[in-house]
Amino acid sequence: MIGVLTGFAVIAAIIGLGWIIARIGLLGEGADQVLSRLAFFVLTPLLLLTVLSEADVSRLFSSLIPISAIAAVSCFLIATVVARFVWRRGVPETTIVALASGYVNANNIGLPIAIFVLGDAALAAPVILLNLTVFAPIALAVLDVSTSGRASIGRILLQPIRNPIIIASLVGVLLAVTGLRLPEIVLEPVRLVGGAAVPIILLLFGMSLHGVRVLAPGTGRRDALLATALKVVVMPTIAWLVGWLVFGLSGMPLFTVVVFAALPAAQHVFSWAHRFDRHVAVARDAVLLSTIGAVPALLVIAATLAPR
Repeated sequence: MIGVLTGFAVIAAIIGLGWIIARIGLLGEGADQVLSRLAFFVLTPLLLLTVLSEADVSRLFSSLIPISAIAAVSCFLIATVVARFVWRRGVPETTIVALASGYVNANNIGLPIAIFVLGDAALAAPVILLNLTVFAPIALAVLDVSTSGRASIGRILLQPIRNPIIIASLVGVLLAVTGLRLPEIVLEPVRLVGGAAVPIILLLFGMSLHGVRVLAPGTGRRDALLATALKVVVMPTIAWLVGWLVFGLSGMPLFTVVVFAALPAAQHVFSWAHRFDRHVAVARDAVLLSTIGAVPALLVIAATLAPR
């Protein structure tokens, strides 16, 4: 499992660099807001456009999608019931808890894991597609409407064409399905700029850790712990049961779906919490704790399910 450890070591190093940048005040006040907007509106859309446009269509629509969807939605529902109806959290806060419980980091961590552990970066594409063409539009619409106070049908329907991440993802899928390819003179700068998305998001996450205490009183630590438990333990368990009992998977296909289900909560959850200024501490803590917890979880999965 050197690949798993290598992938997480690289990610941890970039997060640590972000913490150092904040610690020495290198970028000054307000840098986190600037980087957050840059990642949300420019870098991430360009990255996803290139990843999805170059993905194998047969891989995009594999059995990984329904299994991942069932596991994720199950965790979304559990988190929503507890946060909204038991703990009486607001709609945007509940949305952040739900996202942290089942929205996997298929990009920043999934791609390295797909390369180092599974041997094929394209295996991450179906989960990226599911996240960004189904889960993200719904979540962003809910966050937008619930924080703006304007709950109109038109606003909800217009959300996909107002969000650059969703637009870029849909364009990428369209290019992959039709077999069209952007001219190299266009694709190369898009690929180059988009490649900055992952390190910038990880640096931003590291910067957010400076001066804060994880699971501090008053930061919604129950919410973060719930999301972490669902993400690290419940979601891969559901994926294993559904993949094995319902879809009859075994060997590498089963190993693959469980590995992706065990990935930590995506940094995008933190980015969106930051963007809409709701449950930022919960998102930060859940992403960090699930990232730490994913390491032993993936090692256990590899020891029990990896093909010999």
